[in-house]
Amino acid sequence: MRKLMTLAALTGATLLGACGEREVILPGERLGVREVLQGSPVDAGTPANRALSAALPGPVVNGAWPQSPVSPHVRTDHAALSLPLALAWATDIGQGDVKRQRLNVNPVTDGARVYTMSSDFVLSAVSARTGQVIWSRTLTPSRDQSYQAQGGGLALGGGALFVASGFGGLYAIDPETGGENWRQNLDAGATGAPSYRDGMVYVTSGDSIGWALRATDGRVRWTTENAENIGGVAGAPAPALGSERVVFGFGDATLRTAFREGGYALWSENLAGGRRGRVLSKIDDLTGDPVIAGDTVYAGNHSGRFAAFSLATGERRWEAQDGALERPAVVGNSVYFVSDINQLVRLDRETGARVWAQELPGWRPSARPSRRRDSSVANHGPVVAGGLLWVASSDGALRGFAPEDGRLAAQVAVPGGATTQPIVAGGTLYLVSADGTLIAYR
Repeated sequence: MRKLMTLAALTGATLLGACGEREVILPGERLGVREVLQGSPVDAGTPANRALSAALPGPVVNGAWPQSPVSPHVRTDHAALSLPLALAWATDIGQGDVKRQRLNVNPVTDGARVYTMSSDFVLSAVSARTGQVIWSRTLTPSRDQSYQAQGGGLALGGGALFVASGFGGLYAIDPETGGENWRQNLDAGATGAPSYRDGMVYVTSGDSIGWALRATDGRVRWTTENAENIGGVAGAPAPALGSERVVFGFGDATLRTAFREGGYALWSENLAGGRRGRVLSKIDDLTGDPVIAGDTVYAGNHSGRFAAFSLATGERRWEAQDGALERPAVVGNSVYFVSDINQLVRLDRETGARVWAQELPGWRPSARPSRRRDSSVANHGPVVAGGLLWVASSDGALRGFAPEDGRLAAQVAVPGGATTQPIVAGGTLYLVSADGTLIAYR
């Protein structure tokens, strides 16, 4: 009992002593916790923006945009486009963005027809001149429901339209009639665009398997496998094709290069690393599709890294502290892309040094913050056309930026907001809106 009384007395004295101490108020600026956490982290030493010549090649009147421009043999570096742009026509092509699915298939065109696929897997051919739907067909398997899968991609080549489907199939379609030439089961969802060259079709399925198929009948020539990854972003990169090599990008940020003909593996590199202070930096997926330009492969991940690799050996030539959310544009002396923190970034093509970064819309405050969260703004592009860098955004604007200094130079309304990257052919810019409308600007 005596010990307990002594302990109680000491405790009371301690409490009284604590009450007598004055509170120390630390000097300095007060910042709200939410304000700090919601801001974009800025790495120390971020260079100031500079205005430099972009050395763009002259504009070319390209008659088609047949597939993803990750490969030099189909890419138009600088498409001709007259300004100012005006809405030419708009056509409903099916279901757009809904709660369970997103429309993320970029259109392609052969000059006469524009091909699209809606979020519920309705494939359509639309007249490039008038916007009239020529034919359409569904690619949802008879035993499935359209909401059970997502994504895919399109490519034209060898007289066929090749369609990758989130249901795990690769189709060869007659571009004029919509009839099916053949289909091949890929064992996993093909959520990215295929690529075509010299009688072969290349595609990635499940973010972990690269396929090479004969274009005439869909027969599998060879495959290459990568470790599976469940932490990626929906939509695999389109394989980049050189004269002899193919570069696949996988969900764990691995680039794997092989000979196009026999599939013999040449090199494999991992583009790991992320931006400090962001939860999204844990997602390493190669959202910045590998692009072949000259003897170099350019690619970016979702978490905050961009790099240039030797196409021949895989040697890393430089690395930048920015991620890429979509395919970069490698034009003139620069590399342009939408970064992981919603900036349009220009890097020096030879060194990777930043030239400038332009802020893009990132978050849209909710009208009723007590009932729902803020919504994000998706930015698609860029595409170089008419002397500008075009970025289509889900906030309802198509913006053109000057490549020299990144300033906003043009803006056109996109009813419903954009949900795909823009493409340009025949002096017309095409994109698909979030409500499932193919829109043409001239």
